Amino acid sequence: MKIVHLAGVALAALVSTQAFAQEVAEQGVETERAAPQAEDDDRDVLVTGRRDQGVSATKTDTPLIQVPQPLTVIPDEVYLAQGAINISDTVRYAAGVNADAYGRDTRVDGFTIRGVDALQFRDGMRDIFSYYASITSDPYNFSRVEVVRGPASVLFGQGSIGGIVNLVTKTPVFENAGEVALTYGSYDRKEVRADLNGVLGDTLAARVAARVRDANTYVDHVPDDRVMIAPSVTWRPTQDTDVTLLGLYQEDDSGSTSNFLPIVGTLRENPGNPRLPRYLFVGKPGEDRYSGRLLQGGGFVEHRFSDAVKLSLKARYIDSDLDYFSHYTDSYSNPQDPYRPGSNGRLIGLTSSASVARLNVFSTDNNVQVRFNTGAAIEHTLLAGLDYSWNRVRKSDNYGGQVIDVYDIDYDAIELPEVVAPFGRDTQKQLGVYVQDQIRLWDRVSVVLGARRDRVRNASLNTTTGDVARSTDKATTFRAGIIGELGAGISPFFSYTESFLPISGSTSAGTTFKPQTGTQYEAGFKWQADRATLLTATAFRIKERNRVLYGPANLITQSGELTTEGFEFEAVRTLPDNYDFSVAYGYNDVSGDTAATGYIAKHVASAWATKTFYGSLGSLKLGTGVRYTGKQVSTSALWTIVTPDRTMVDALAEIEHDRWRLTINATNLFDNRAFASCLARGDCFSTAPRNVMATLGYRF
Repeated sequence: MKIVHLAGVALAALVSTQAFAQEVAEQGVETERAAPQAEDDDRDVLVTGRRDQGVSATKTDTPLIQVPQPLTVIPDEVYLAQGAINISDTVRYAAGVNADAYGRDTRVDGFTIRGVDALQFRDGMRDIFSYYASITSDPYNFSRVEVVRGPASVLFGQGSIGGIVNLVTKTPVFENAGEVALTYGSYDRKEVRADLNGVLGDTLAARVAARVRDANTYVDHVPDDRVMIAPSVTWRPTQDTDVTLLGLYQEDDSGSTSNFLPIVGTLRENPGNPRLPRYLFVGKPGEDRYSGRLLQGGGFVEHRFSDAVKLSLKARYIDSDLDYFSHYTDSYSNPQDPYRPGSNGRLIGLTSSASVARLNVFSTDNNVQVRFNTGAAIEHTLLAGLDYSWNRVRKSDNYGGQVIDVYDIDYDAIELPEVVAPFGRDTQKQLGVYVQDQIRLWDRVSVVLGARRDRVRNASLNTTTGDVARSTDKATTFRAGIIGELGAGISPFFSYTESFLPISGSTSAGTTFKPQTGTQYEAGFKWQADRATLLTATAFRIKERNRVLYGPANLITQSGELTTEGFEFEAVRTLPDNYDFSVAYGYNDVSGDTAATGYIAKHVASAWATKTFYGSLGSLKLGTGVRYTGKQVSTSALWTIVTPDRTMVDALAEIEHDRWRLTINATNLFDNRAFASCLARGDCFSTAPRNVMATLGYRF
């Protein structure tokens, strides 16, 4: 523990000079050779490959200094060093991202980018289509996480207006290498993980990433157990052709660490009674659960006909089963006084929920890239593609209610409803065609022009009447941007982008969801004085329409317009003597429907820094990070609730000798038990307490 406390006060850089490339990638610098979104990813490539290419923002290998849009790329070495245990954790040091809106949530990964809910993609194809229909992804299965800030609909079709988070799957490399690691941590966390890569012949390589975990959480009766195995194989018949097949089996046995506790009794006093424990479990021990099984299979083909022409084909199928049984207090019927009359503030309604969900998804994305010149000083990279997705979500829900003494819960008396309702069914099909031209002028100015046409069909079954509501939506979206180098590494940029997000499902009134649409104007600059420095500053204005709102008593509606204006700053710098550091800041001012803006913090900032010491026996790396989230204001017709600002400190200590590595991570080092958000609808959510993990790994 002394090492952990020392790391908590150390100010240093993430890795040695050799690993600087990984930290640069965290701020938006990419690898040289990219397969279609899921690319070669051994650590030799991460360390020695070029780090100045961007993929997700353009779907092409483009230097970041030539892309008129901010992009953050976070390699697995970075987010694992920062103590990430879920996907939300991987992006908490990225500018403009709030990854802690509801504290740690064992059910789903949620984040906002620029004040807007962000979508999650995997290898360039949308990964999540419905809340509470699938288990969360495992960060150990990915080589990096990419954050695209700003609309991405022109290329991805189903991109939110604020941005997307793209997970890049680990794939085989033609080298025998691997690692095995054992972890023990807070709340009796025990796990073993392995990442093994082998060459099976001159043209064949295979890889498997796996994790087995047996763990509890800081909430009683909520486990966090997982089995994950992700095999992959790459066939390279020629140097110009790659064929990769990917598989995934994952099974989770967990529950909900989000307990929806009432504001009165947590953030605000409940007269005559003590404050409720922040992590109070209000469910049925042994019965409440969020458990599921996930199967995925897919692959991609990349063929380079020449240096100028490249073809990329991708496809994936997802099959997911989920059981979700939970309880939460009824703080919504009367948020200002949720307790029963005459009970001295002790008795409160308890809602029970039982849900079974089945999710099936098929996605494919195919494009061709052509490079050509239309003059001695005009270079083009033309991208034309077609993507298609089909998803079906089937759910059966049932609810019940009773009254409990929240200060003396009789867990044996808590009831759980059976799932007896017929399965509802929401189906969506989307076909999109896109084209993009990247024009490089005089090797100093880059112009990006893009357009897309989408056709979406939705069908929603009404389980009460048996009727099927159908709708068809069409949209054309555009993108335009320009960036140019003025000198001294400074490149100002300006862009205009549009967003179109089809949504499967319907409101509580049975109305099929309308697509979300939006527009954004953005201007800023990038500064790359040398390979050791990258700075991006940008200002933007977003207008969004038709956001889906999930309210109390399972009320689902769509809002009107929202407008977000903001500013972001992100920088990384390497200093002499093996110091590195990165800083990020985001400001968002959201106006519009107050129900949709209730938990958005105007200010989000972070800094991460480490230093590496070298000696004859090996190396010692010490690091610390600071994360700040400003106050959040939630307003309703009844009252205004202010969630106080909060600051969290993370720490790292790592000893490496030969092939062995001992790592100690501490998140929320000083155990700041703050509120992540309290909403005017009546409930509060707490941040996760201190979590410490020790990992012993061996690489070969």
